[in-house]
Amino acid sequence: MRDNSSSDGFIGRALPWLLAFLVISAAYLYAFPQANILYAAVVLLHAFTGVVTAILLVPALFRLLRNGSLVSRAGWMLIAVSAVVGLILIKTGTSRAEFKWLYLHIAIALVGIGLLIVDKVGERSSLPANWVVKIARCAICLMVLAGVAYGAHYIRQRWQTRSRIENPTMPPGNMNGEGDGPEGSFFPSSAQVYGKQKIPSKFFMESDSCKRCHEDIYNQWFSSAHHFSSFNNQWYRKSIEYMQDTIGTKPSKWCGGCHDPAVLYSGLMDTPIKQIVHRPESQAGLGCMMCHSIADVKSTMGQGDFYLEYPKLHELAASQNKVARALHDFVIRLNPEPHRRVFLKPFMKTQTAEFCSTCHKVHLDVPVNHYRWFRGFNEYDNWQASGVSGQGARSFYYPPKPQQCADCHMPAESSHDAGNINGVVHSHRFPGANTAVPTANEDAAQLKLTEGFLKSGALTVDIFAISPAQSPLKSGGASGQPELATTFAVGEEAETKSSPGAGGEVAPLTAPLNRVQPALRRGDTVRVDVVVRTKKVGHFFPGGTVDAYDTWLELKGTDDKGQTIFWSGMVEDAGKGPVEKGAHFYRSLQIDAHGNPINKRNAWATRAVVYVRLIPPGAADTVHYRVSIPENAGNKITLHARLCYRKFSWYGTHEAFAGQPDPGSPNSVAPDYDDRPTVFTASLSGVSAKQEKVPDVPIVAVAESEVTLPVVAHNAPAPEPKTIVKKEEWQRWNDYGIGLFLQGDLKAAAAAFQKVTEADAANPDGWVNIGRCAVQEGDMERARMVLEKALALSPKLARANYFYARVLRSDGNYEGAAARLRIVLAQYPRDRVALNDYGRILFLQRKYSDAVKALQSVLAIDPEDLQAHYNLMLCYSGLGDPKLAKEHEARYMRFKADESAQAITGPYRRLHPEDNNERQAIHEHVSVPLPLLHPKRTDEAASAARAGGSQ
Repeated sequence: MRDNSSSDGFIGRALPWLLAFLVISAAYLYAFPQANILYAAVVLLHAFTGVVTAILLVPALFRLLRNGSLVSRAGWMLIAVSAVVGLILIKTGTSRAEFKWLYLHIAIALVGIGLLIVDKVGERSSLPANWVVKIARCAICLMVLAGVAYGAHYIRQRWQTRSRIENPTMPPGNMNGEGDGPEGSFFPSSAQVYGKQKIPSKFFMESDSCKRCHEDIYNQWFSSAHHFSSFNNQWYRKSIEYMQDTIGTKPSKWCGGCHDPAVLYSGLMDTPIKQIVHRPESQAGLGCMMCHSIADVKSTMGQGDFYLEYPKLHELAASQNKVARALHDFVIRLNPEPHRRVFLKPFMKTQTAEFCSTCHKVHLDVPVNHYRWFRGFNEYDNWQASGVSGQGARSFYYPPKPQQCADCHMPAESSHDAGNINGVVHSHRFPGANTAVPTANEDAAQLKLTEGFLKSGALTVDIFAISPAQSPLKSGGASGQPELATTFAVGEEAETKSSPGAGGEVAPLTAPLNRVQPALRRGDTVRVDVVVRTKKVGHFFPGGTVDAYDTWLELKGTDDKGQTIFWSGMVEDAGKGPVEKGAHFYRSLQIDAHGNPINKRNAWATRAVVYVRLIPPGAADTVHYRVSIPENAGNKITLHARLCYRKFSWYGTHEAFAGQPDPGSPNSVAPDYDDRPTVFTASLSGVSAKQEKVPDVPIVAVAESEVTLPVVAHNAPAPEPKTIVKKEEWQRWNDYGIGLFLQGDLKAAAAAFQKVTEADAANPDGWVNIGRCAVQEGDMERARMVLEKALALSPKLARANYFYARVLRSDGNYEGAAARLRIVLAQYPRDRVALNDYGRILFLQRKYSDAVKALQSVLAIDPEDLQAHYNLMLCYSGLGDPKLAKEHEARYMRFKADESAQAITGPYRRLHPEDNNERQAIHEHVSVPLPLLHPKRTDEAASAARAGGSQ
């Protein structure tokens, strides 16, 4: 009996202490998750103590339930239930799927502890032991515990507001102020590492350690373009080898910040990559740890503008010691919160686009290009300013709800990996447009996924209209092409003025072709208009390094005899060679200081842009073709249009795999030009691909359209122009008008938008878009009339109010314009153009302080906004603050265009008439020479095409 009594006494004394430790450790673990040894030790101690407590409860529970008060019995019963749930959690872990059991464990334990405390207080209290007192005591105790729990939860959640991505109030005055500056180990990349330390290469090379818990995600990533971002990608490898040969190793770190973590952050990138290209570090690509160890993103200026953090506990995860690795995995499974906080920062989920901007937006400056600042590729700004983000007030179209990068590029996939939510994870295949890498890797699954993504309806093609051919458009000098401030397109993130183009009077139109089915007369020449529309694209199409791809619109006409009567956008070598030079391309065509095209990924040598043609998100491009109907054409002609995409261009792929400077030519190369001809005779030994050969990168038809029209004799009556307008097809007319508007054919655009109002007079979009055209033309009375119609239909419509503010501003009615802009900004507070306009109006009213506040909010969105810096310079001058005026003047001068750059394009355009034609805002395309049309010129055309292909 004494032994049992002694045992009961020991358990009775031990249990309160054990429970006290469990409560204190639980509060610490819940409120202060941290990735350190102390926290991991407390996790293990909490689990161990819980097991010991559960074991001791087994023999003691019967006695405690038999002898205690009702409150005490209830408390111990709840503690026992909590212990059982805790034991289950030790087995299952506390992943997101088990959260309900974790919180049940906590809640039951809290209530149980509270009841035991109430019972202890009651035993020592002098108050009468009636039910009212007991209930009050229980209520007070449970309220106190609930308050403590709420406080712990508040502290736990507080980290969600930390590390938000916020832009600096003033960007650096030059590139030397970015990152660690010229003395930094990683400069000119803006990337930094906490403590300015280097990170061991192996940290970025041990993604397989993540596979133990995230196998599906690991397998997805293994095929992705992120995995093949570095020197395991021949196209990238060749560009860096060429860059280092031309301008040295240090400037190549500009690329390495995002492409080559295992090489750059370990200090290896000081070595010419040709010497280490086959080392494992050079073949690692972007592993899990690169993106997931970003601890802070400093701005949305891109360029790898982030801080990396090296978590020391990673060495346990990647340890070759099985015991250490098992212990690490057990602790994470038991309490994954610290692991989640280290590798999944709040901004990765709540500010996805801003997070992605850090590598998907770049600029070049003196340390890289020995020239000046200009924008490289930029996926973020045009997304941010568009309707897709839900932040742009002036878009043509808006999706049902705003979308971020991950909505398209990290779609949900079924998975039971740790961290899944309801059985799905975000795909780490990162589906996009890179068909080249899976082709070189012979990865059929990734290639199929990428082609499927491209063909998923993100863009549409519509052979929409036909009209009698007018006099051929003449290529002029003025084309609206920008001076060199960007090699990318400019969309809704800046106010652009499209001058009325050379469209002339509106030609009589027949449309839509599939509805009207007009007859074509033999011997006639007609203009065919094809519309390309971005529907599910959140950035410009195409995106990325748009100087490197073949993206073009093909139009082919065949008759019922099988004769090809028209072909623009033909590809040589049976569809595997270069694209004919006169095609309608979507790209950025840049040249170096000597007028050589930038075609080796040598962006640092860019000195002028011949043209940039990209389609903004939620917009359209209208393409014109001059089609001659042969006398011997059949009775029907089928027009087939394809939006074609090949990553990379034919030249780019051959240059990356087999290109080398012609050894027989002078070695005429400098940082700003390369006059050496390229020959494709380099050895293929050791190329970064599955096989040592030049891959045949597929051409993907992103979207297609076809229409068949009857053909009649030349002496038949000329068909009368005819249009069919249906309410359900208003968007086709709207798309047609958008394409015309963006190329400056304002009269034709307004006529198309008028059809939108005829289709549905209650739809304000037609009236708003006519108003856009009138504002651009300077016809403010016309704009006022149509915009008032739109506002009568929808008084708060942001885009109508914005353009109406432009009308009022032209009247000198600044207060009225400001009031309209306040309506816009109440709905879209992050529309940069509206904010800039508002700030400008306040400046004109001499409300300088208010103007400064508005313009500073522009810089909070984009610190490199040229117009904001210009207006802030004026505002601070008005406020008598020359120091800040000078600061903004310096930024304005840094970011403004090089006004002399276009002079370089003159000789190039004279030598390349097809590119000069493409440069014109409004232009037409003709067919390549075909036997049916020009039998005598077939040989000449073939030889010309061959010469162009090897250029």
